[in-house]
Amino acid sequence: QVQLVESGGGLVQAGGSLRLSCAASGRTFSSYAMGWFRQAPGKEREFVSAIRWSGDSTYYADSVKGRFTISRDSAKNTVYLQMNSLKPEDTAVYYCAAGRWAIVDPNDYNYWGQGTQVTVSS
Repeated sequence: QVQLVESGGGLVQAGGSLRLSCAASGRTFSSYAMGWFRQAPGKEREFVSAIRWSGDSTYYADSVKGRFTISRDSAKNTVYLQMNSLKPEDTAVYYCAAGRWAIVDPNDYNYWGQGTQVTVSS
């Protein structure tokens, strides 16, 4: 059974940092892309960042480029999202997802975590 478990969310002041983790289990993800999405109240789920499990390609939404960094630790089967210079508009539930042919379209992802709340106060 595939499981994606996010952690690391919380409350932080604007300008602060958080690191989200996504621990993956239940199958081999070597040919998968791992993505981070977020959903704020009343808004659609939006793409944040993605990485090929091989680690050779990374992708970012324009809104987070230069502030967020995605990475993965193959030995731990874990993907990270380092978030710096956080802004109140980054407040959302952040979801980890895995998909074979996926990058920015959430419909291309097969597996999803339960989400972790990130709240940035002004």
